[in-house]
Amino acid sequence: MIETILTSVLAVAAIVYLVQTYKVELQMMQQNSYRNERYFRWWKSNSNYCSTQRIIDVVVLLLMISQFNRLYIAIPVATLVFIVKSVLLARKKYKKSLVFTKRVWRLFITMLLFSAIFIFAASVSVGFEKANDAVYAVGIAATILSVISWAVVAACNSAMKPVEASINKMYVDDAKRLLAQMPDMKVIGITGSYGKTSTKHYLNRILSEHFDVLMTPGSFNTPMGVVRTVREMMKPYNNVFICEMGAKQIGDIKEICDIVHPEIGIVTAVGEQHLESFKSIENVQRTKFELVDALPADGFAVLNNDFEYVANRKVDNVRAYRYAVSNPQAADYVATDIVYSEYGTRFTVEGEGHRLTVETKLVGECNISNLMAAVIVAMKLGVPEEKIRYAVQKIEQVEHRLNMKRTAGGVTIIDDAFNSNPDGSRMALDVLSRMTKGKRIVITPGMIELGDKQEFHNRRFGEHIAKSVDVAIVVGQYNRDAIVSGIKSSGTFDESKILIADSFAEAQQMLSGIIKAGDTVLYENDLPDTFK
Repeated sequence: MIETILTSVLAVAAIVYLVQTYKVELQMMQQNSYRNERYFRWWKSNSNYCSTQRIIDVVVLLLMISQFNRLYIAIPVATLVFIVKSVLLARKKYKKSLVFTKRVWRLFITMLLFSAIFIFAASVSVGFEKANDAVYAVGIAATILSVISWAVVAACNSAMKPVEASINKMYVDDAKRLLAQMPDMKVIGITGSYGKTSTKHYLNRILSEHFDVLMTPGSFNTPMGVVRTVREMMKPYNNVFICEMGAKQIGDIKEICDIVHPEIGIVTAVGEQHLESFKSIENVQRTKFELVDALPADGFAVLNNDFEYVANRKVDNVRAYRYAVSNPQAADYVATDIVYSEYGTRFTVEGEGHRLTVETKLVGECNISNLMAAVIVAMKLGVPEEKIRYAVQKIEQVEHRLNMKRTAGGVTIIDDAFNSNPDGSRMALDVLSRMTKGKRIVITPGMIELGDKQEFHNRRFGEHIAKSVDVAIVVGQYNRDAIVSGIKSSGTFDESKILIADSFAEAQQMLSGIIKAGDTVLYENDLPDTFK
């Protein structure tokens, strides 16, 4: 009787733990855009196959299979491990939790059905006449699935591809139908290695003074995110649609363009971002300019000439207006008379005989650049200058993108934690370097998804840190050696001011011990859960 109860508890605990493990795998698959190749890149880069958690599962599985003193050791130990690990997984906090979309539910149910068949087969193979052994086999089967949960989620994801493709086509066709019913609506596409989300928000704020505008929300910059925006949010009275377009491989932008057919395109930057998937900056350029190549002859493009791989890309299919802050040569529009203050920035947009002076709460060269693109498009669409000035003055900083705040204790926080890249990090450090009232502190884990150039760029990032800050708190191990090496290479930075933290929680504890009124803290990047 006791063995029956303990074996049943073991089986339940193993199944509960399996479900918790599947939820983690689903979360990582979702963060890797349901693409097995990206998921396996994460799996390998984080040594998921030999992690402590995976090793514990294998040890428990071997203990169960050996049935060493089954009633008093194998069953109790395995049960305890499953209960403790299930509780820990349930309580674990993530920066980006699993979102149970319809697609996740379909994949989750497929995984559970496969698991139920596997577990049932395991119990049947033992024979129901041996009830305790059959239930024990359930526990072993669930544990095997926990050990190979990565393979289960990948296999089920592959099996569901035809189903998902069919569902996606139905949604895409519906979005195309809705857009076809609004032929007078202006569609503006925005892409770039960085700056596209900020530019989207700035353009939306300016154009909303004169038009009824819909923009893709949040990070809805994938084909299906754009489709959801059209199907769920677009109204018949919208006359401008601002569509952010993200990409991690060649063809991603073209896929979105084939859905929305933009008339106006903005390319904010072409830089060394997502090189793990793009492989080269030439491929990044080719992909970003899929937007420009898709524009009709009567449309126009707005291009940031501050980036070499934007400036050197010839455009002859559509009128291109090139703008620049730091590289005015060959630009149609330039930023002049730039004045920074603790309250924001004032600058003038000059080009094609126009001079428009604006004031903004935003700081940093990158924000001036993003604002310029938005202002140029607004001018071309006929928004009156007084409305542009008013809107620019009212624009609020986009959260986690060079967002400046002041605490009640007199500390200035520069929040640039959304992501980081070679150009953006340099600009953020430049803003930090201008703060001279107290200590300048940077908290950062460095930059990711830079392929074989990751170490190089993080070392250069460290070199920039040495020139711009007083205290550097380097978080995590992912880029630690490269950043610290770059800082030390200056030969002038006080190495006692290089602090190492294993997590952001530890970094915050370090910060609380050194922060004082008048200090400025820059949070530069915050790695997602897939890089933990």
